[in-house]
Amino acid sequence: MIHQYRLNGFNIVLDVNSGSVHCVDDVAYDIIRLFSQAKDEGKEPDREAVKREILKTYGEGGEKRPSAGDGAPAGAAEEPPVTARDVEETFADLDDLIREEKLFAPDGFAPSAGVLKDRHTEVKALCLHVAHSCNLNCSYCFASQGNFHGDRALMSFETGKQALDFLVANSGAHRNLEVDFFGGEPLLNWDVVKRLVAYGRSLEEGNGKHFRFTLTTNGVGVTDEVIDFANREMNNVVMSLDGRKAVHDRFRTFLDGRGSYDVIVPKFQKFAKAREEAGLEYYIRGTFTHANIDFTEDLFHMADLGFTRLSMEPVVSAPGTPYALTEEDLPEIFRQYEILAKDMLRREKEGRPLVFYHYMLDLAGGPCIYKRISGCGSGTEYFAVTPWGDLYPCHQFVGEDQFKMGDIWQGITREDVRQDFKMCNVYAREECGDCWARLYCSGGCAANAFHGTGSIRGVYDYGCRIFRKRMECAIMMKVAEAFSQEGAE
Repeated sequence: MIHQYRLNGFNIVLDVNSGSVHCVDDVAYDIIRLFSQAKDEGKEPDREAVKREILKTYGEGGEKRPSAGDGAPAGAAEEPPVTARDVEETFADLDDLIREEKLFAPDGFAPSAGVLKDRHTEVKALCLHVAHSCNLNCSYCFASQGNFHGDRALMSFETGKQALDFLVANSGAHRNLEVDFFGGEPLLNWDVVKRLVAYGRSLEEGNGKHFRFTLTTNGVGVTDEVIDFANREMNNVVMSLDGRKAVHDRFRTFLDGRGSYDVIVPKFQKFAKAREEAGLEYYIRGTFTHANIDFTEDLFHMADLGFTRLSMEPVVSAPGTPYALTEEDLPEIFRQYEILAKDMLRREKEGRPLVFYHYMLDLAGGPCIYKRISGCGSGTEYFAVTPWGDLYPCHQFVGEDQFKMGDIWQGITREDVRQDFKMCNVYAREECGDCWARLYCSGGCAANAFHGTGSIRGVYDYGCRIFRKRMECAIMMKVAEAFSQEGAE
C-alpha cells in the first residue's frame, strides 16, 4: 500500500508496510501514482502507457514543467523537459526500491497479529486514581468534573500500597514499571501520593524493578514543595493548560465560575522552568474545542509563556454539545496542524525549538511491530485503579460497569474482557484495512471507539481523520529536517 501527498513543497511517498518514506520529484511522484492505481485494480502497470502519460505531461511541449520536489518555493526548481530516457531511468530506480521491499512491500504482519497480541499478559503500567474529586469544574471533562460519574473519593494509602504490590506481582520480566498519579486532581491527596512513591521505591531493589512515576495536575495545588518532590521522584509531569486566558477560562473554571488561568500559569511557569533546568520531562497539555479551532494560537501563546514541551488534544464529546467539534471544523483544524508544523521548522532553524507530542516520530528506530499492531496495551498490560481498588482497562473506561475487570486484591476476574482487549489490534478493525496510517495509530483508541461507536473494535472516524493529518505533518517535518541536514553537510 502506498500513500502519497504534497505538503510544504515536498512530494512525499510512504510505503505503508515497510514504513519507508521517500521524497521524490514530480515525475517519480506521478509514476508511483500510476503504478499504484494499476496495483489497486489488481493489474501490473502498463509501463509504455505510463511513459506516454508522463511524456504528455512533462515532455517537450507537455502541459507542465517538472520540479525537484525538494521543498523549494513553487516554480523555483523547474527542470528541463523530461525525455523517454529519463522515464526509463526512473523506472529502474523504482524497481530497485521494489526489490528491496521499500516500495509496494507486502504486508507480512497480518498472519501473526493475533499471536503477537495474545501472548502478552504481564502488567507494566497503572493509572492510580488517587482522587475522584477535583477543585475545578471543567465543563468538557470526560470524568464528569473528576468524580467519574460516581461518588467523590480519595484513595487510601493501604489501597494504593496494594495496587503497587499487584503491579509488581503481575509484571513478569518487566523491570521498568510505570505509575501515573491521576484524578480528578491528585494533589488533593498529595500526602498519599508521597507515601506511595516511598513505598514503591522500597519495592525496587528486592524485586528487580524500577518505578517511573508521572503526575498529572491542573496546577491549582502546586507549591514549592510539590515542585521539589516531583523533580526528585517524577519522571514526567503533565500540566493542564488550554492556552490563551479567554480560551482557558471558558471551560476550566473553579466551582464558583472563576477562571483558573491567573492562578495556575505562574505555578506552571515555575514548575516547567525547574524541570527544564534539571533536564526532566514535562508536558503542557491542552484541549481544543469548537470554541478554539485556531488552536495554534494557543500553542504559540504557551510558547510565549516559556513552555517548550506541548500537547494539544481535540475534545471528544457527544455531538450537539456547545464545545463539540463539527464536520465543518475539519478543514480549519487541518490547516492549523500545517501552520504548526511549518512554524516548528522555522523555530528549529532559529535555535528555539518546540516539542509537540503528536509530532514526535522516529522513522528509523520507532516502536517495534508488536506495539505498532497492538497499541497502548489497555486492558492487558495497562490498567486504571479506582480509589476503591477496582480495575478498569484505562482511565476512560472508569465508571462503565461492563468494563470493570476485577480488583487489586483478587486480580483479573473478567477474563472475557481481557480477551477482547487482547485481540483489539489494528487487524481486528475491518475499517483499518485500507488506511495508510494503521501502523502508526495501531487501530486507534479503544475508549474513543467505544464512546463513539459502542464497540472497542469500532473506529472513531473523526479522530482518525485528525490523526492522519497529524501524521502527514509529522512525516513532512522529518523530510524537511533530512533536507536541512543534507544542506548543512
